[in-house]
Amino acid sequence: MNIEQLKARLLELSNQTKAIQDKAAAGNRELLPEEHETVVALADEFDRVEAQLQTAERLASIQDRASAGTGRRTDPAPAAPAASGQNANGLQNTALRTQSERDRWGFSNLGEFAKSVVDWGRGTRDPRIIQNASLSTYSSEGIGADGGVAVPPEFRANIQQLVTGEDSILGRCDAQPTNSNLVIVPTDEDTVWGSSGGVRVYRRAEAGTMSQSKIALKDITVRIEEMYALVPVTDGLLRDAPMLANFLGTKAGQKLNFKITDEIINGTGSQGQMLGILNAPCTVSVAKESSQAAATIVAANILKMYARMPDAVRRNAVWLINQDIEPQLLSINTTFKDAVGSAGIAAGVSGLIPEGGLRYDPTNGTLMGRPIIATEACQTIGTVGDIVLAYLPGYFAPYEAGGVRSDMSMHLWFDQGVSAFRWTFRIGGQPWLSAPIARKNGSNTLSHFVTLATR
Repeated sequence: MNIEQLKARLLELSNQTKAIQDKAAAGNRELLPEEHETVVALADEFDRVEAQLQTAERLASIQDRASAGTGRRTDPAPAAPAASGQNANGLQNTALRTQSERDRWGFSNLGEFAKSVVDWGRGTRDPRIIQNASLSTYSSEGIGADGGVAVPPEFRANIQQLVTGEDSILGRCDAQPTNSNLVIVPTDEDTVWGSSGGVRVYRRAEAGTMSQSKIALKDITVRIEEMYALVPVTDGLLRDAPMLANFLGTKAGQKLNFKITDEIINGTGSQGQMLGILNAPCTVSVAKESSQAAATIVAANILKMYARMPDAVRRNAVWLINQDIEPQLLSINTTFKDAVGSAGIAAGVSGLIPEGGLRYDPTNGTLMGRPIIATEACQTIGTVGDIVLAYLPGYFAPYEAGGVRSDMSMHLWFDQGVSAFRWTFRIGGQPWLSAPIARKNGSNTLSHFVTLATR
């Protein structure tokens, strides 16, 4: 806790003790045994917090004396009266009244904070950084040639929301926080109709012995690796705080978001990348139709892709597409056949396709009743990955607890008048399934992820 928080805690402990004493006085009685124990515990904690406050104030005094340098050789001019909301140094008062102010350390936006850090490196000490930076972010990562200062928690949360929010592919996956760099999770890929291995169900005659079976588990291992964005910003941009806040608060988050989406779809699983859907061994591919023209998508492609996903999960599936295929989807149609199998019926209604099912609806973004997400991570039309039917909760994406880490330093490119802003996010991922799902009846396998072969 910083100095202001320690003072607030002392006041809180004092009020709690006084409330217990006032209650006993109002009843004209001595303290009850449990009340006495509580008062003693509060007094002990008061002593500990008071000692911490004294240490913190002494450290702050040392910092103030160190930053003062050799001092003035002449008497300073009288200080101008402080403006409303400012202290004698012309800085915003550091008495933070609300939780939101405390989360922002008293800064109104990320740009104001960034400029304050740069000014610190040039000799202007902002007390908001002194009072709110804990030892873990102030000493070991202190401002100077060896490091920077962590960004206040509310600004970190704003960037994190861009990565794991509702509009993110990651937000639809099975994304779980972890404190480990290596996650090993047992999985069960035994189907309810499985006839070899796993839990089995038998019949037996009266008094017959029971056959045994056991759970068939396998481990899935995911390594958590770091991805980062390192952004240089000129001093000229730093002087424009509102523009900087908008730039830092959105651009880095958008870049991280797309990088994650791209790896979820296209990741190779090597060199620190996540194992993407297109390279996963569990993904199934639907063949093109005979004589199908190049770079096209026909109704039979959509229907067959839909049929290759387990019914239990496809109600929660989504279509991932490259926007170039939208004209194909808008003109899609089905050719009906007569009783003997001849194609070319001029008109008809399929009883198997629900109303509005096959029709592509760009307004509501649905196809076969499932949502459509257009992303530049999907491949160009006519190649594998231009359209993917994906059950994204079937993709396991553990990430480091705490989310995106934000740091800044003015020393990396000091000679060029450029400050460095860095965001790091540790994440790994791969599908839960290790292989396609074998059918009980039928040769076509099923999967959480279905693609269309090259046309």
